[in-house]
This record gives sequence, structure tokens and C-alpha cells, in this order.
Amino acid sequence: MPELLLELFSEEIPARMQKRASDDLARMTIAALKGVDLEHSGVLTHVTPRRLTLVVADLPAVQPDLCEEKRGPRVDAPEKAIEGFLKANGLTRDQCEERTLDKGTFLFAVIKKRGQKTDIVLAELLSGIIADFPWQKSMRWGDGAMKWVRSLVRILCLFDGNTIEIKTRNLVPCGNETSGHRFLAPSSFAVSDFADYSAKLRRANVILDREERKEIIISAARRAAEDEGLNLRDDPGLLDEVAGLVEWPLVLIGQIDEAFLDVPDEVLVTSMRQHQKYFSLLNVDGTMAPRFIVVANNEAKDGGNAIVVGNERVLRARLSDARFFWEQDRKVLLETRLSALTDNIFHTKLGTMGQKVARIEFLATNLAQFIPQCDPDPAKRAAQLAKADLMTEMVCEFPELQGTMGRNYALFEGESEEVALAIGEHYSPVGPNDDCPTSPVSVAVALADKFDTLVGFFVIDEKPTGSRDPYALRRATLGIIRLILENQLRLSLREAFREVCRGYKKTVSNLQTVLDDRGEAEVLERELLDFFLDRLKVYLREQGVRNDHVEAVFLLGDEDDLVRLLARVNALSDFLTTDDGANLLAAYKRAANLVNIEEKKDGISYDGEVIASQLTQEEEILLCTQLTSSAKNAYTAINDERYVDAMKSMSTLRMPVDLFFRHVNVNSDDPKIRENRLRLLSQFRSILSGIADFSRLES
Repeated sequence: MPELLLELFSEEIPARMQKRASDDLARMTIAALKGVDLEHSGVLTHVTPRRLTLVVADLPAVQPDLCEEKRGPRVDAPEKAIEGFLKANGLTRDQCEERTLDKGTFLFAVIKKRGQKTDIVLAELLSGIIADFPWQKSMRWGDGAMKWVRSLVRILCLFDGNTIEIKTRNLVPCGNETSGHRFLAPSSFAVSDFADYSAKLRRANVILDREERKEIIISAARRAAEDEGLNLRDDPGLLDEVAGLVEWPLVLIGQIDEAFLDVPDEVLVTSMRQHQKYFSLLNVDGTMAPRFIVVANNEAKDGGNAIVVGNERVLRARLSDARFFWEQDRKVLLETRLSALTDNIFHTKLGTMGQKVARIEFLATNLAQFIPQCDPDPAKRAAQLAKADLMTEMVCEFPELQGTMGRNYALFEGESEEVALAIGEHYSPVGPNDDCPTSPVSVAVALADKFDTLVGFFVIDEKPTGSRDPYALRRATLGIIRLILENQLRLSLREAFREVCRGYKKTVSNLQTVLDDRGEAEVLERELLDFFLDRLKVYLREQGVRNDHVEAVFLLGDEDDLVRLLARVNALSDFLTTDDGANLLAAYKRAANLVNIEEKKDGISYDGEVIASQLTQEEEILLCTQLTSSAKNAYTAINDERYVDAMKSMSTLRMPVDLFFRHVNVNSDDPKIRENRLRLLSQFRSILSGIADFSRLES
């Protein structure tokens, strides 16, 4: 069946935009084809620095015929209604069908639409996709109004081997030609289909497949490193970026002047990575090696020697700047830089960075009591210096080194290892793959920083909405969750929120009114706890814990200790996987539904005490006795944080509950007996709800 081939050939597409552009082109094409009833066997996209390519296999030659039926008014409806229906559909009365339904005889318009040739449909469809393409940033060029990421030079569009003319605002040329590598094979050539296209591009020094380019780069880089007895530093992000910069990768190895090796490794790596897109190499012992990998987009007659020499020359200039920053920054103590933070705005409503540092000091010192083996004095010192490196030349040049440079400067100035480490780790964990700090002082400062940011933005009502989270509060919350759970910290979230608010009262006077208002404070606390619940569900879902199990414990309302919460959730989850647990849940739902129905019907609550003397059947007496015993044992176990034992206590209810439902008629003819039995079931419901909110659990 016919194939569609589209190539949008432009000036260089920024590497960071290529993956999304490829995905967007596939997504938009699939949706557009579905909208015009064109089936296919698959959509494939490719992207290189200069071209965005689309292939759609097995399209029909002609769009399928359509038959649409519209029901109109009844045949005996007023004439104006019938005329309106006919006019709206462009039909006469004799072109409509009459059909008898349950409610009478109606007019039906049967509109048959013959399918168009696919190439005609595609021309309009693709023009629309190009016009509406959602580049993150775009530009205009020439005299036209068209927007594209960079100037669009040429369009190649073939359907079943024939050219389709794609109309664009800038009248971009469209045909069956493309061209190869900018330097190695710049001449244009015609193609007939995708197989011909990809084969000719390869001969013209273009590797179309992004993953193949990545594999060529990583394999050649590892071989080059091994030839020198070195190891390649793993850097998937840089590999993705470099693959988006070249169409014909050539891997070369260069030399770093050893005079620069006294600069911290992080500075060297960042300078090479950010400015030059070089891969760094490691010695066998893991130390920085005086070598680098550069990926060229060209082949050289001299084997690449001139390319290497040129890159070495540029690198020397870059590293000279980095060494200059390193030497200059060390002339000024971190503590001396703190005064400059008072002129650095954290947020217009939340004060300066200097005020934030004061709050982190206050909070880290107070949190130390909840962190085993955490001395509050080094925690306070680390918090005091944590943001000082923001005022250094190095961090101004390389913002991604904040924290890292603070650690290096602190060690140079003679600060203790734990203080320096805490400065370096206080932004962590940044993401799910980032290591979580475990050093007590690091944990204290990292928690203080994240709590301060999270609570502060909630106070000023800058909460995340939908996909919008400009202050990365979701990430901060996940960081807090990991810090608490991975370090098993027995910390009350409510108390932490209150400590943060006390810190804001000390530093930002215009927030005192909001924070002093009891109603506002309770609303803030509830909003923060709900936000934590949402993030906790995300975190635990990745570990296989069900959301309803988390909610069943969290929504009891009094649980804000995440370690204790997780222990209860795990005990509940394990219990519900057993037969006793599954049957008890089913019994709870049956009892709760029955009580809810009767309460609604009678307009009263059955939460009162059970009258033992009115229990007449052996099964209801057994259930009442067992409820009292199981509840006592379960609540004692919960108070002792023995949650598995609490669940075992509840499992003893399975047999008496089964017997009760099998032999006892709840809705007895005797009103007093009926009321007492409903109270018994209500008590069963209440006792289980004290263990977890069983109403939240799914079967």
C-alpha cells in the first residue's frame, strides 16, 4: 500500500528541541489522520540537526466513503421546523427517509460523502500541521509570516512515489529532493521512497536514526578511552545533546593541560560539558584524567589532528577562565559574602536570600532534635553558609555548580567535613535518580531549605496548578518525603510547618497577620498535608503501593508522621492480600452499605451503644464479644506501633462476621432487636474505621 514520506529541511534545529519536535510531529499526524478516517500501519519520525522526517506506512489510495445519518423532526412537525432541518442539511423533502420509532415517525437525512484521493487530503492535512507546529521557540524570516524554529529551506513530500505540493505561508519550495551532509555531500538529489531516501542519505554522510548516532558516539568514545587506559564518564544527557548536533559523528580524543588539574573536577567537567560539549575521562582510580572526547560533525583528511588542536586551544581559554574564577573566589571567605545576600531577592513577597538563610538556620537547628546524631551547631553553621556561593564568580558563570562550589570553598577555608558536605548536598535530592543525603547535618539543612520554600509559597498562595509548577514545589515535596523516609526520621509534618511559619514571622513582617490568624493557619496546614498526600501517592506508586491504601491511612486525619504512616500502609497492604483481609473488607463494605441505607431511610444514626441484654442469637453475641476483644488488642498494638499485630487482631473477626451475616436477620420484625443489630454493625464499621478508612479501599 502507498507510503507517505515527508522531510522538513531547515537550518540547524537546537538539540534540546529535537526530541520533542519528533514526538509532536508523530502525535499531530496520528491525530490528523484519524480525523480524516485514513488508516495506516504505523507512523515513524526521525530528526537530525537539519531535518525533521516523517514516514507513514500503508495508507489507502483513496479516503473511504462516508455515510452520515441525522435524525430530524417528526413528519407531522410544524413546517418551519422541517424547513429548518432541510436547509441546514442542504436537502429537499423527497431526499429524506421516513422511519417509524417508538415515539413516532421521523425524517432522516442520509448524507453520503464520497472519499477524496488521499494525496489531496494529505496536502491540506500536512499544511495545517506545519502551520500549527508547536515549537517552544520559533522565528520569522524573509517577508513571510510563517514561523519555524529556524528558517525552513525546503520540503520533500512524496505519496506513493509522487510529489505532493505542500503550501506554506512563505512559499517554501516543495518537491522530491533533499541533500546530504552540509560539508561532505551538500549536493541535492531526488528520492523515490523512504528506503531510497535513507540509503541515499547514508551515502551522503547522514545518519538519519538518532539512536544509531548515539550508539556510534558512545561506542567510539569508549574505544578511544580504552585505548588510553581510561574510562568514559557516564553522561546520558550530554550524549543526547551531542547526538542532536551531528549528522555524521566523528569521535576524537584531546589533551587537557595538566596545569588545570588543580581546579576542582566538577569545575573542569562543567566547563567542558556546558561550553564545548566535551566528554570527560577518568583514570582507573576514578580521578579526573587529562583527556577529553570531542565529537566532530566532519571528516578530516589529516585524521582529525587539526580539529583536535583547535579544540584544545579553545579549551585552554575556557579552563583559564575557570581557574581564574577559582583563584579569585578563594580570596574572599564565604562568611564575608553573606552580607551580599541581603540584596539578593528570594521572592518579592518572601524577602531576600539573606532572610531565607536566617530561616534555614533557625529551622535546621530545630530539626536537629528529630535527626539521630545531628549536632545543632554544625547544622546551624552549614545552613548559614549554604547559599553564600551564590555570590561567587564561579557560580555566576556556572549556576549548576551552586552547592558544589560552596562545599569546595568551605573545605579550602577549613570548615569541618560535615559542614562542607551539608553545603554541597543541601539541594539534594533534586530528582528521583539523585542520591538522597544521609549525613545527619546534610539531612537537617536539606530539609530546612525545602520546607522553607514549600511553606513560603503556599503562604502567599503560589501553589502548583495542573502542569504549572514554576517554583518546583512538587520536586521539593518529593525531596522532603525521600529525606524523611530513607533516613527513617520521626518527624511531625504539622510541627515542621509551624516551625517554618515561626521563621517567617521572625524575618518577613508583612506575613505575620496571615500567619497569626488561626483560621488561615489551619487552612494552610490542611492544604499542605493534602499536597503531601498527593506527592506521597506518586512516590509510593512507583514502589507498587496502591493509592487507596495510602488514603485509607492518611485520611484518618491525625497521621502526619511519614515513617509511621508508611508502616501502617504496609501492614494494611499485606493484610489485604490474605484471605482474612479480603473477606473482612468485603464484610465491612456489606455492613457499611447496610447501615448507611438504613440510616438514610430512617433519618437517624446507629452509632449508639449496643445493648447486650437484647442480643438473642449466639452469632450476634459472639460478634459483639469478639469486636470488643479485637478492638482492644488492635488499638493497643497501634499505640505501640505494632501495626502487623493490629491487623492480626482484626483478622480474628472474619469467622464471627461470616457467621453473623449467614444466620442473623438484621432487619428483624422487632424494632428494638433491629435497632440493636444495626448498632452492632455500626460498631463494627467504626472499629475498622479507627484502624484505617476502609471506605476508601477498593476491592
